Amino acid sequence: MEDRIRKAAIAGTWYPGDPATLTRDIRTFLNDAVIPRLAGRPVAVISPHAGYIYSGPVAGYAYKAVQGQSYKRVVVISPSHRANFPFLSLWAEGGYATPLGVVEIDEEFCARLTNDSASIRDSRPMHLAEHALEIQLPFLQVSLGTFKLCPIIMGQQQMGLCRELGNVLARAIGDPRETLVVASSDLSHFHHSSRAAVMDSTIAKRIEEFDIEGLNQALETGAGEACGGGPIISAMVYAQAVGHPTAQVLKYANSGDVTGERSSVVGYLAAVIS
Repeated sequence: MEDRIRKAAIAGTWYPGDPATLTRDIRTFLNDAVIPRLAGRPVAVISPHAGYIYSGPVAGYAYKAVQGQSYKRVVVISPSHRANFPFLSLWAEGGYATPLGVVEIDEEFCARLTNDSASIRDSRPMHLAEHALEIQLPFLQVSLGTFKLCPIIMGQQQMGLCRELGNVLARAIGDPRETLVVASSDLSHFHHSSRAAVMDSTIAKRIEEFDIEGLNQALETGAGEACGGGPIISAMVYAQAVGHPTAQVLKYANSGDVTGERSSVVGYLAAVIS
């Protein structure tokens, strides 16, 4: 059973390793987030994936939108920062561990995905050191409580693969009220904050307009950046397929808001799709 549990790789570095401290910090982020009235029950959220000291306050807005809700499963879609591979990698059985406990994998659901698409594979090595997926899990554990997990890492993020993933999810999920999709992404990287604001506002505008093609074009041309652009587009394709094409950006900030250093920042956005 031990090799079926993906151990926490970044606890104690990117976020607190002590369960009490971790829970306290996340509850503070959630309590500090003030969000507007939502258009409906969320089917997806977009959340950043930097260290909690930088992006935790922004992630708090995404998870405030689902706090106290009940979902049968959560699908977390992450980019790959350490490996390039031409498919979608699943950790398809066992669980994912954090300091707050082990999140059980929805094995039956993962099997449905791999049976429906040759692009989705049970391939665990890609998960072992990836931070962008793991960093969402403590927020989910505190804001939702009990749920089963489907963890997906995108080795490549071209539009065709995003559309395939979004549509496969729509077929497999059926009732969108039972499932939350999380797209893990930061925005622009290492520009001056004034330039970052322009680039990141382009991405935010495309998300709020639910302009999937426009978002893809902005990413391809460099008008905007998002390391998890593929996860965002996949979540939007899924939401559109299940009849929920409404997005609200809840919060934007950059690393300079924490460090005071404006010459080279990373952008963070929280959004909800309902």
